Amino acid sequence: MAKSRDTTSPIAGHGALTLPSVSVDSYNVELREGDEFVGDRASNRAFYAIVEDLREKLRAHDEDPLGDVETDDIGKAKLNKILTGDNVEAAALVQGAVEKFAGELAFVIRRFLRLKDWRETERLVIGGGFRQSRLGELAITRAGQILKEEDLTIQLVPISAHSDEAGLIGAAHLAPSWALAGHESMLAVDIGGSNIRAGVVRLNLKKSPELAKAKVWKAILWRHADEAPGRDEAVAKLVSMLEELIAEAGADKQALAPFIGIGCPGLILEDGSIDRGGQNLPGNWESTRFNLPQYLRAAIPEIQGHEPAIVMHNDAVVQGLSEVPAMADVERWGVFTIGTGLGNARFTNRRSNGK
Repeated sequence: MAKSRDTTSPIAGHGALTLPSVSVDSYNVELREGDEFVGDRASNRAFYAIVEDLREKLRAHDEDPLGDVETDDIGKAKLNKILTGDNVEAAALVQGAVEKFAGELAFVIRRFLRLKDWRETERLVIGGGFRQSRLGELAITRAGQILKEEDLTIQLVPISAHSDEAGLIGAAHLAPSWALAGHESMLAVDIGGSNIRAGVVRLNLKKSPELAKAKVWKAILWRHADEAPGRDEAVAKLVSMLEELIAEAGADKQALAPFIGIGCPGLILEDGSIDRGGQNLPGNWESTRFNLPQYLRAAIPEIQGHEPAIVMHNDAVVQGLSEVPAMADVERWGVFTIGTGLGNARFTNRRSNGK
């Protein structure tokens, strides 16, 4: 099982299994079925493969309601419009793809629930870019219905925050309450296979000590996949993004906490290195000679006069943490992030969460 060692330090270590509000029971699970990963059956790529398969079958009868455009060139926004458009044949094709994908998602969930660390999961939050579309909402809802038809009582819910912001907001839950006390905001980083996003999260602790009112104040997005940079170039760009955000928060006279929370793909080791799962990042991030938190600590030695603490965890874990305030009514819950692949994490709420 993909886990790292626990930590008893005042600030959770990188990839820690005990965080201020939750215990991380499992994350970055790579279930296999033959030569394939089970999670790949519930990814963006899987959905588009289903659409293409349906189109191929119709083309055999000289019918394709989506026309000559390549499937990979049809964005989710276009497919959303087709669902409610006047072309009922095209809408039926897309609806059929949603139904098949929902079945695949339900299958993947069933497989995860067989795992020891995923048993008795009461609620599953679905995040990632796919969730933001109407297609995603329908697929999530239908998968939940399929599981109920099979007498599996797990609740499926779309992630509350926009998926572009959840990975930043969740970073606030990597820090204990004392590290954020007296501060208005903090820096967060969400690293993905296509994008790197850095932002300033307004904590709004006076309105909600549990971070239920945390919001992204400002964010910078860099789509590194369009530029194919090397690792050093990518990290240097991230540093410049963070420096820009520090300057803007200072100009706005925000009390910025000396803390940076990072979500990054892969299995994150206690020292902040990446054991595996970083293959889609620009350059070799799994090298034993590379450590992103150490690099950032040297590049950004202080934030508003204080040495910053830096904590990095798996990106699905961090995105899931954005839901902590909404999970108070359950004990065991998890998150799937549907993107290029399927990110996953399972949590148990701590009775004394330090908030």
